[in-house]
Amino acid sequence: MLVNGDCPESLKKEEGVTEPPRENGLDEGEPGDETTGQEVIVIQDTGFSVKILAPGIEPFSLQVSPQEMVQEIHQVLMDREDTCHRTCFSLHLDGNMLDHFSELRSVEGLQEGSVLRVVEEPYTVREARIHVRHVRDLLKSLDPSDAFNGVDCNSLSFLNVFTDGDLGDSGKRKKGLEMDPIDCTPPEYILPGSRERPLCPLQPQNRDWKPLQCLKVLTMSGWNPPPGNRKMHGDLMYLFVITAEDRQVSITASTRGFYLNQSTAYHFNPKPASPRFLSHSLVELLNQISPTFKKNFAVLQKKRVQRHPFERIATPFQVYSWTAPQAEHAMDCVRAEDAYTSRLGYEEHIPGQTRDWNEELQTTRELPRKNLPERLLRERAIFKVHSDFTAAATRGAMAVIDGNVMAINPSEETKMQMFIWNNIFFSLGFDVRDHYKDFGGDVAAYVAPTNDLNGVRTYNAVDVEGLYTLGTVVVDYRGYRVTAQSIIPGILERDQEQSVIYGSIDFGKTVVSHPKYLELLERTSRPLKILRHRVLNERNEEVELCSSVECKGIIGNDGRHYILDLLRTFPPDLNFLPVPGEELPEECSRAGFPRAHRHKLCCLRQELVDAFVEHRYLLFMKLAALQLMQQKAKMENPTPLENGGPASESKPEDPLGAEAGSEEEGSGASGLAKVKELAETIASDDGTADPRSREVIRNACKAVGSISNSAFDIRFNPDIFSPGVRFPESCQDEIRDQKQLLKDAAAFLLSCQIPGLVKDCIDHVVLPMDGATLADAMHQRGINMRYLGKVLHLVLRSPARDQLDHIHKIGIGELITRSAKHIFKTYLQGVELSGLSAAISHFLNCFLSSYPNPVAHLPADELVSKKRSKRRKNRPPGALDNTAWAVMTPQELWKNICQEAKNYFDFNLECDSVDQALETYGLQKITLLREISLKTGIQILLKEYSFDSRHKPAFTEEDVLNIFPVVKHVNPKASDAFHFFQSGQAKVQQGFLKEGCELINEALNLFNNVYGAMHVEICACLRLLARLHYIMGDYAEALSNQQKAVLMSERVMGIEHPNTIQEYMHLALYCFASSQLSTALSLLYRARYLMLLVFGEDHPEMALLDNNIGLVLHGVMEYDLSLRFLENALAVSIKYHGPKALKVALSHHLVARVYESKAEFRSALQHEKEGYTIYKTQLGEDHEKTKESSEYLKCLTQQAVALQRTMNEIYRNGSSANIPPLKFTAPSMTSVLEQLNVINGILFIPLSQKDLENLKAEVARRHQLQEASKNRDKTEEPMATEPEPARVPEDVGAQPQLAKDPSSLSLQG
Repeated sequence: MLVNGDCPESLKKEEGVTEPPRENGLDEGEPGDETTGQEVIVIQDTGFSVKILAPGIEPFSLQVSPQEMVQEIHQVLMDREDTCHRTCFSLHLDGNMLDHFSELRSVEGLQEGSVLRVVEEPYTVREARIHVRHVRDLLKSLDPSDAFNGVDCNSLSFLNVFTDGDLGDSGKRKKGLEMDPIDCTPPEYILPGSRERPLCPLQPQNRDWKPLQCLKVLTMSGWNPPPGNRKMHGDLMYLFVITAEDRQVSITASTRGFYLNQSTAYHFNPKPASPRFLSHSLVELLNQISPTFKKNFAVLQKKRVQRHPFERIATPFQVYSWTAPQAEHAMDCVRAEDAYTSRLGYEEHIPGQTRDWNEELQTTRELPRKNLPERLLRERAIFKVHSDFTAAATRGAMAVIDGNVMAINPSEETKMQMFIWNNIFFSLGFDVRDHYKDFGGDVAAYVAPTNDLNGVRTYNAVDVEGLYTLGTVVVDYRGYRVTAQSIIPGILERDQEQSVIYGSIDFGKTVVSHPKYLELLERTSRPLKILRHRVLNERNEEVELCSSVECKGIIGNDGRHYILDLLRTFPPDLNFLPVPGEELPEECSRAGFPRAHRHKLCCLRQELVDAFVEHRYLLFMKLAALQLMQQKAKMENPTPLENGGPASESKPEDPLGAEAGSEEEGSGASGLAKVKELAETIASDDGTADPRSREVIRNACKAVGSISNSAFDIRFNPDIFSPGVRFPESCQDEIRDQKQLLKDAAAFLLSCQIPGLVKDCIDHVVLPMDGATLADAMHQRGINMRYLGKVLHLVLRSPARDQLDHIHKIGIGELITRSAKHIFKTYLQGVELSGLSAAISHFLNCFLSSYPNPVAHLPADELVSKKRSKRRKNRPPGALDNTAWAVMTPQELWKNICQEAKNYFDFNLECDSVDQALETYGLQKITLLREISLKTGIQILLKEYSFDSRHKPAFTEEDVLNIFPVVKHVNPKASDAFHFFQSGQAKVQQGFLKEGCELINEALNLFNNVYGAMHVEICACLRLLARLHYIMGDYAEALSNQQKAVLMSERVMGIEHPNTIQEYMHLALYCFASSQLSTALSLLYRARYLMLLVFGEDHPEMALLDNNIGLVLHGVMEYDLSLRFLENALAVSIKYHGPKALKVALSHHLVARVYESKAEFRSALQHEKEGYTIYKTQLGEDHEKTKESSEYLKCLTQQAVALQRTMNEIYRNGSSANIPPLKFTAPSMTSVLEQLNVINGILFIPLSQKDLENLKAEVARRHQLQEASKNRDKTEEPMATEPEPARVPEDVGAQPQLAKDPSSLSLQG
């Protein structure tokens, strides 16, 4: 909204986030912010409308805002249905041409009602190419092949298949008809208890995808480029077209426009052909010569503009699909041209050809950030460059591995080669020149890049002015790991030895330091908890550092201070680093640690360091409070006790010191407050604190391992236990304390974090549904994946083992697929390109097929070459001409998987084949297939696989469609927006819905500003907004926001990501509330199908989903079907919450209501009694729930008695009996909706009439703003084009799928 760089204003208009940010909520403004008044002026420029006159169509008006650029009006016109075929034009106001890049407010005389005339401009070669490209994009606008192929940041979305587009406005017309009978029976495979898990419904065929054929071929002609004499006649290029009527024509693009010429495929004749029709637009020319084109193109454009913008906007990072249908391969001139010209990216749009990535990345960091508009501009620029860089780096990494890039050291062996492409430096994850010899060789070289990336991410987040990191992307592709980095200016001309002025290039043998680096790194040491320390260099001199030794500082030719090799930013993980002569704490040795790992680069995660320091801080406060209380007691009754009391000697590991404080909670609270005050006084050191209190703080500091005596400050020395690093004698005490601190941190992970995770899983605070969400839950608590075996051991030993069944299954599945991924990586390195699909299908057969002895087809089967060519030079790195992969057998693979699980995760798998694994652990093959495909980037054909056939293998080489890269990169954050989002959440939790709603709208605005329209965090924002609107009774608004959230989740995270499943459930609830019953059902069925595919039936979330389905079916009087789902939900709830849980009572009540509707009162009574008993024991006699239940029991008993009387009457008097008609009531929609709200954790908060009116007025005001700008349409943004595996943002606050939707906490009963 604010200062519009390249995020078209129109987009935000259409998304309805127009309202300008207001001042409120800026309380988090940093000190030194200017007053908000000035910011608001920048932001609150109101929009106005202008009239557009374009040739050949009626004039129309367009809403614009003053800070838009003229260029954005161009974009809007190129996207509008009636002007989309024009690309080469300028806009004139009163006969003066407007400059493309000027802002509208700077245009003189432009005001409300001004008329802008569209004037066609002469073409150049560049403009003609852009025009052809644009026409091709319009023709392909509904074609999903780009999304299946993972290019140009397209991704899939299937929501409109299930809603038939009847959400929102068009839904209102259908309301009257909604009560017509609807067919509610789901397909067989969705019903509870079904064993079948089909794959095809994952990507249902969309009607719009049957493409309307406008042309058979549109391609560049072989007569290009025009010869000199034709160039002087204005010919720019020639096109060749075959129309749908099979007419072949040759077209000249000239400076004046397009016309037919007389050339044929073999004969060049540039003279105009008849009809002699010159058109400025290619589309108008084709309309003239092909009636089919004219008809279909119009229909196509109508459909294109009807699609929801979120279905067509590019995502910031590429999302890949692991399945795809069989696609026709069509001729496409633009793709062909892209593949064979040296286009590196978006050169047409960028003067000067290749981009200097380093300069762009660093310049955006240097932008000013004093106030909100500046910060937004800066964050948007950073995000944009990062997504472009990620896109370019991924393309380059794939080109390197596919052998399409020449190495800069071509004479060396392939593993050691390095590459430069598009100003990006690429290196491979192998141990070159024994650099990592002491750390684990190639294995260490493989993990170093991801550790380094985590370091870059952390330093970027701290964002210290003057300290620069390299753009870094890590790409795993075809079994190789490639690191892509931006290039420090001047580094290639110098030797590394000369350029490094801080740190060490040989892991600590030679070390240098530099005052400027110390000063810059000192500013990061507090947030990153890094200790400034001294080490010895080769001449035994002391050198001071403020990072690990291998972090190098290089001053580039641009004078910037760069740091690189940040792989040891965090302290080492001693559980996986056995050091001779060092004993670990008892918790560690009990768990079998230390264990030797494959490499010595294991470090603790940042989340763990933060949690550990937080834990120590609480301990510190408790210790100090305890001592203060003892002192106080001493003063009151003096006894000869040495100062400080016994607690002062409590050693850091001694938990009693900590616990003692909690005994006296009552007085403890005021004690803690005193300590806080005291600690602050002493830290400020103004001499007011008395010596006794100083003593208290000093003792507490010592006990928790603080590096300062007067204040709590824990930091780690990252070089402790580094092989090759030596410390001066004078630091021995400090080193001893640091070693102890590291041991405590390793013990803390085992004794607090892992048990904490398991407890959260038992309480269902964390609800992982697949491997990725489990990994996120572990990472948030600072637990590395190498502890997965330990987590599973704890799950198995837990007393609540049954309630952790889903965690156990996901964990085992993750363990198996990760082990398989490790094997697959080395397996692929030996495969050459021509054997790739055969090798991958063979691996999948060995991994998943029940067929006992699959045979691999060697690539030589297809073609037999006359002479086997000599070994080719340009082979993928490290590949041998071998076919060793072909001899793998299922037995061998599963043996290796079990061995890998033992070696890496220290877990014993009891299975020697896939079928045994399913048997033992209750896994599903389809789930394992999804997990391995997502982890390795495999894309397979969408069809039903017969995994269990013992007569033929499940996969053939035709089933493997593609292999994609798996990309890890930095996710720049929108900090201001995030603060708004968090304060909005906090307000909602406190029950201030209106304020919360405003803050979150604000956050949405700012997120859109920084990220563009599509982003994971925007998704969380929309979901919360939808929920708030729903609670405040605005169903239409809830529906529209939630629809966006679903579309965005599908596009950004993946169509079957657990987050998407939850979004579908929320949307179904809002549909039901808007009385779109059949839509609600089909959305719930979709969610259930996806959950079956991703996990299976036995998951606690399934109980919620089945309760939802059962209730909706009850509402449409499908009682038998409803019972199947509700009874399944009841069984699952009993398993995961225990038979005495309140959720189970509610489940019993829902089942009883359906039995009541069926007039089976005995069953109804039985269930309601169960529920009543639970309420009575859990809540007591007087609780309203217990009373409600007993009322309902009475009512049921009366109905049962009445029914019995009637039956007896019939038996006595035969058919002549006078029977009063029985009242069978269909449940009212409101009662069903009430129950739906209860099970989904939504409580309505009664608003006063006044509140409601204010709210309505506010909503209406925003609605007007949106309406005013509705007539804009979103244009395709030139966003990044790169893959990125669906992941959750690193920030806990925006983590939708782990904590069960942070927003719901506020509203839960």
